[in-house]
Amino acid sequence: MTVNDDVLLVHGGTPLEGEIRVRGAKNLVPKAMVAALLGSAPSRLRNVPDIRDVRVVRGLLQLHGVTVRPGDEPGELLLDPTHVESANVADIDAHAGSSRIPILFCGPLLHRLGHAFIPGLGGCDIGGRPIDFHFDVLRQFGATIEKRADGQYLEAPQRLRGTKIRLPYPSVGTTEQVLLTAVLAEGVTELSNAAVEPEIEDLICVLQKMGAIIAMDTDRTIRITGVDSLGGYTHRALPDRLEAASWASAALATEGNVYIRGAQQRSMMTFLNTFRKVGGAFEIDDEGIRFWHPGGQLKSIALETDVHPGFQTDWQQPLVVALTQATGLSIVHETVYESRLGFTSALNQMGAHIQLYRECLGGSHCRFGQRNFLHSAVVSGPTRLQGADLVIPDLRGGFSYLIAALAAQGTSRVHGIGLINRGYENFMEKLMELGAKVELPGKALG
Repeated sequence: MTVNDDVLLVHGGTPLEGEIRVRGAKNLVPKAMVAALLGSAPSRLRNVPDIRDVRVVRGLLQLHGVTVRPGDEPGELLLDPTHVESANVADIDAHAGSSRIPILFCGPLLHRLGHAFIPGLGGCDIGGRPIDFHFDVLRQFGATIEKRADGQYLEAPQRLRGTKIRLPYPSVGTTEQVLLTAVLAEGVTELSNAAVEPEIEDLICVLQKMGAIIAMDTDRTIRITGVDSLGGYTHRALPDRLEAASWASAALATEGNVYIRGAQQRSMMTFLNTFRKVGGAFEIDDEGIRFWHPGGQLKSIALETDVHPGFQTDWQQPLVVALTQATGLSIVHETVYESRLGFTSALNQMGAHIQLYRECLGGSHCRFGQRNFLHSAVVSGPTRLQGADLVIPDLRGGFSYLIAALAAQGTSRVHGIGLINRGYENFMEKLMELGAKVELPGKALG
């Protein structure tokens, strides 16, 4: 039988137990790799995970003349941008695939080459992520943009110049765009209502190591004083708090016990508080965090997602699976992505009781409240989940389906597992290390 690498059979009902490791954050590492384009000297990035987004950026960098090779230690990349050059449009399109990362190449390429090409962009279908924000920002720096059939062509007729920008919403992607563009722009850039996620702070650390001048105020304002040139950096990426929380939710939903080496308390404090409120237990040491289900009933909660330092939207979907096993009614109000609760329909097919609402439930009114989006949920539990055929809709929703299949009675067929590779390093190996009973059709794995 031919092995279908995009379908996974999951035999549920077995608690996840054991130890895994998380490496550098998906939401930092590819952006730090792009930042190397800005330098006049080589850079060294450590704690790099082997995920699809990293491979996409590596390919795009190499297309533009950047030498990328492994370093001496596992998870280390050496990036040499000395010979940056224009890339073939068709090659860019082929390498980019469905990733949205190429949009962040704009600023660095405008500085290095005076022009850039961005193909049509993909990403997870969880709601609006308007790339117009990015292009509006680049225009404010002085770039010209021409829309063509195969993508967007950008030019910088002269050196980009600093500007004042206020974001209508603290978008992570647009904040990254401003940082990567402003550091070599002439003059001062002031960004108001900026995203301040830990991964943004880590990107600022990378840029500061390269020679950038960046100040963060307490009111979400970032000020960047442009410099004439940047060098390289040596940096160890912060651990992936989103992946760590996903595995923590899996431990809770399956009544398991998982030690996550590399997980850090500081960037996960909001998640840890919520995990404890639900009834989960954790123990922190210098190397990582152990998460487990202590027995007894899980508790229902009211939960509202928000930008950092609030409860992250990427934590919501995996935790909702655990909430199906909590006693009572849990209320979830999603305020970041308007379509992120769509994944719950499959959980209902498995036996969950989740009702979606257009109103803002449980918390404050948000920007989706008057726009007819199903962005609030009431989860009634506990409910016994049953195995089912599942089609992965997006990265975090996909991992949530995996958690549900692991917690369910019986066997589930999970289709589209390749999407999980975008943000979860070696997740198949980690499943086996934790004792999950999974197999690819025609090939037993664990």
